[in-house]
Amino acid sequence: MVGRDVAGRTLRISGHPESGRVVLSIWQDTVCRATVRLLAEDVPAVVEMLARSALTPAASGEDARALDTAG
Repeated sequence: MVGRDVAGRTLRISGHPESGRVVLSIWQDTVCRATVRLLAEDVPAVVEMLARSALTPAASGEDARALDTAG
């Protein structure tokens, strides 16, 4: 998925069923800049957050919603 904020930035999503994880990684050209490893069971909540964020603009000063994936 190509980003629209910075040239060369992409979001890669890869499934790892053997470990029950889905990995979101942010790339700048050929360099991985960040990753988040989600449990497969957390994916529906992330999809719901994305859908809500696209449909409902955040109120001024409202904190971004977070899914605690530590652990």
